[in-house]
Amino acid sequence: MKFLTMIVFLQVSACGAAPMNESEFAEWYLSRFYDYEEDRIPMTKSKSNRNFLEEKLQEMQQFFGLEATGQLDTSTLAIMHTPRCGVPDVEHLRSLPQRSRWMKRYLTYRIYNYTPDMKREDVDYIFQKAFQVWSDVTPLRFRKLHQGEADIMILFAFGGTNLFLVAVHELGHSLGLQHSNNPKSIMYPTYRYLDPNTFRLSADDIHKIQSLYGAPVKNPSMINPGGLPSTFCQQSLSFDAVTTVGEKIFFFKDWFFWWKLPGSPATNLTSISSIWPTIPSGIQAAYEIEGKNQLFLFKDEQYWLINNLVPEPHSPRSIYSLGFSASVKKVDAAVFDPIHQKVYFFVDKQYWRYDVRRKLMDPTYPKLISIHFPGIKPKIDAVLYFKRHYYIFQGAYQLEYDLLSRRVTKTLKSTSWFGC
Repeated sequence: MKFLTMIVFLQVSACGAAPMNESEFAEWYLSRFYDYEEDRIPMTKSKSNRNFLEEKLQEMQQFFGLEATGQLDTSTLAIMHTPRCGVPDVEHLRSLPQRSRWMKRYLTYRIYNYTPDMKREDVDYIFQKAFQVWSDVTPLRFRKLHQGEADIMILFAFGGTNLFLVAVHELGHSLGLQHSNNPKSIMYPTYRYLDPNTFRLSADDIHKIQSLYGAPVKNPSMINPGGLPSTFCQQSLSFDAVTTVGEKIFFFKDWFFWWKLPGSPATNLTSISSIWPTIPSGIQAAYEIEGKNQLFLFKDEQYWLINNLVPEPHSPRSIYSLGFSASVKKVDAAVFDPIHQKVYFFVDKQYWRYDVRRKLMDPTYPKLISIHFPGIKPKIDAVLYFKRHYYIFQGAYQLEYDLLSRRVTKTLKSTSWFGC
């Protein structure tokens, strides 16, 4: 059962269409963001309409760190004319319950409508990055829905300011944060330019969001700063994706991955977001083009190209650009064959073959896995190429598959690479 369905309005204009003089505009601003109209009471001998206006101006000036003169001076008007969030800076007690935190850790979101000024895939990517800003510092996890009602429904009200920064700000509201008077905070009411590629939450933002949800949670059964937990080899562990990356092997699981050198007892554990902040958790397939330092990561209908461990600026891209049919909604596993310069994509009961040189999907595909890979049955979780063998991961086990004889030569635990 949902705690509360919140709607994110992206609003960047503080001015309506009707022309106003500065005094009218100031009253509109204070009414919109400081409850000027709400706080009016019938005139008395001790208070006047002017008193109310001065009090609200002082309240607004104090919030923004201006001299609280109560006068409509140049610096106050400059702040009022700065593009800002549409959420009020001051709210009555009756609205405070709507700023409560979510009582669950896994939240869904849906982009209900798209702005005509941007490509849909660009909007999707920006919101994915915006959600990741908050999931990186909390235990919260977010999943996109394409239909139906989600926990967070996103609607566009206006455009014109950097969408990523607006999205991070408005999502902060949807998670329970109110405006901050710290100019370095993403929750500061007015929008300012920041480079999305180098953006980081301020200490103020992190402190406030973690006061609601706590810090990111590490799974104690999986993670041990001193290495692998003593119970690691007793677990029936499956992996989301496995691939070589240079001389190392990466084993992806949820929001982190293990990496190690083959034959070495040393094992390292790293979160995906700490290496690639723009890459989502839950990677479903991965492969490396040997010799080119190109790593491909797949999730749902998108993939990311990483060159020399740096994500390509135009990522993510659609998997359909590779030649998949519309029936393919995600890739289960992928592997690069350096001998023939082919990539094999495993999808449900079938596999596709992609020619790296021609950058085209080979004709006559897909084909059935069970027929062309004797001894292998669906479903495949991950595939690793290592020393002329495929290691095909299925649940807690992996099959060593000899490419020359085209047969399964060994059945191993999925964790055998870790000395288990």
